[in-house]
Amino acid sequence: MSFLNSQTSTAISDRPRAKVLIIGAGINGIATFRDLALQGVDVVIVEKNDFVSGASSASSHMIHGGVRYLENGEFRLVKESVEERNGLLKIAPHYVKPLQTTIPIFSTFSGVMAAPLRFLTHKQGSKHVERGALLIKLGMVLYDSFSRDGGTVPRHVFAGRKKALKALPQLNPGLKYTATYYDAAMHDPERLALDVLRDGLDAGPHARAANYVEAAGITEDGVVLRNTVTGDEFTFQADVVVNTSGPWTDLTNDALGQPSTFMGGTKGSHIVLDNPELLAATGGQEIFFEHEDGRIVLIYPLKGRVLVGTTDLEHDMTKPIRCTEDEIDYFFDLVAHVFPTVTVNRSHIVFRFAGVRPLPRHDEEAPGFVSRDYRIESRPLPRAGAADATLLSLVGGKWTTFRALAENLSTDILKLLGLPRTVSTAGLAIGGGRDFPATQAAHLVWVTAHGDEVGSARAAALLSRYGTRASEVIDFLTNPSGEADAPLQHNAAYTRREIEFLAKTESVVRLIDLLLRRTSMAFVGAVTTALIEELALVVAPVLGWDAGRRAEEIKLARGILIDVHGVDLDPISAGSALVS
Repeated sequence: MSFLNSQTSTAISDRPRAKVLIIGAGINGIATFRDLALQGVDVVIVEKNDFVSGASSASSHMIHGGVRYLENGEFRLVKESVEERNGLLKIAPHYVKPLQTTIPIFSTFSGVMAAPLRFLTHKQGSKHVERGALLIKLGMVLYDSFSRDGGTVPRHVFAGRKKALKALPQLNPGLKYTATYYDAAMHDPERLALDVLRDGLDAGPHARAANYVEAAGITEDGVVLRNTVTGDEFTFQADVVVNTSGPWTDLTNDALGQPSTFMGGTKGSHIVLDNPELLAATGGQEIFFEHEDGRIVLIYPLKGRVLVGTTDLEHDMTKPIRCTEDEIDYFFDLVAHVFPTVTVNRSHIVFRFAGVRPLPRHDEEAPGFVSRDYRIESRPLPRAGAADATLLSLVGGKWTTFRALAENLSTDILKLLGLPRTVSTAGLAIGGGRDFPATQAAHLVWVTAHGDEVGSARAAALLSRYGTRASEVIDFLTNPSGEADAPLQHNAAYTRREIEFLAKTESVVRLIDLLLRRTSMAFVGAVTTALIEELALVVAPVLGWDAGRRAEEIKLARGILIDVHGVDLDPISAGSALVS
């Protein structure tokens, strides 16, 4: 059994050579790493921050076919997306679940004349015209036609005003219809990505990965890699260098001496609300709709909270990425449009986040019409004393299609290396989705079998959190050589030993990694200064931190949560043992 912590920058610098070097460990880079590792290719992936900490951590938590892409004419992408959605429901059932989605509709024929203009010109026109029931019905029929995978999700259903308001009584009474269909929810994007990464590492020692390692430059001997925590640098040689750094692709190419202008990403922000009234109003469904400005937005119940998003704004990648106060006002407006009797305000916000979509450069094209499809750009990468290496840059890509994208990109890489494809990832279970109980009866059997020592409720919670890899966590928790386990004082949903397990086995380098990506504590608004201090004390012995490093990590974590995610935290008490 291999764990992520066996993969460090030292493991890479000690053998600074591989067939393939992947720069950027978002979901697309990680999935490409997994695919190549399963073919037996000598492959390394590095990420300048934590794994899945960039664009991939700022998604709307959806796996979807992209019904709105139909009017852009992106039929290939929609078909692939629907097929991949259906596939992920089967191969990653621990994190990807069917999601009932309802569209409130306020007119019947509106948009019928404007739709051809949008389709042909990718422009909204001088005046926004909302999409009416007829247009949405046509889109739903076409969308359903792409999903022929044995009824993985039900077909769409239309309802009139009376029936719609009976089902969701707090919807805007001015609506005329609702359209309800199914896509999929992705409950823990970061943990799903870590499972994909772990699958690659489990393929063998030919696959290596390290977070907090960046591509800092290039020499005639190879790519200069730098540990962003220690500052140590070393040169790494590869036959193929793959740039999967998402919206930072052009900046990475600049560092590699290959300037490019491929990217034109747009910023999308979200807020997470702790608002029981709004949560109840959704009826457990995602509300997916067209706001008054034509932007497609969502209100989405998740983990006992409500996720609201998203915007689509131009962004300079040299600037910080933040959810602004203007965007928050926009979100409150859209909630009021759909649920006019529900009150939301800033006191309900427990978390906010923003990311930049890795979209292609689009010049004058409106952000909402920019293609969500992907392409691969190839260039020679000169090196001394040998044939040129190849630099491949991924432009575009989205969460839903990560598996198919990775297989396509890996196939191109295999051709460059003159190697055959030996394994397909289609239908191949991911991480804790392997042997995941598919029925209530099977769930009960699993929980009963693993609940002898931790209790059925705890076993069920761990299964929900980690899939069938929860068995590894349970083995660690019940190992007689370890200390007795106990709930955290400031978050009883987790225990000390579980946190130790994550720190020991999942490449936790910074305390913020634990708060944002190994757990969902921050997302649901469960983080306090006292919890941050407690977690630092728990992981310090595991990671070898002294008092100074603990204080540094607490300060860094608090700063990120407050500045980037708008979390309201008490100051560190003057008498804290962690203040040095």
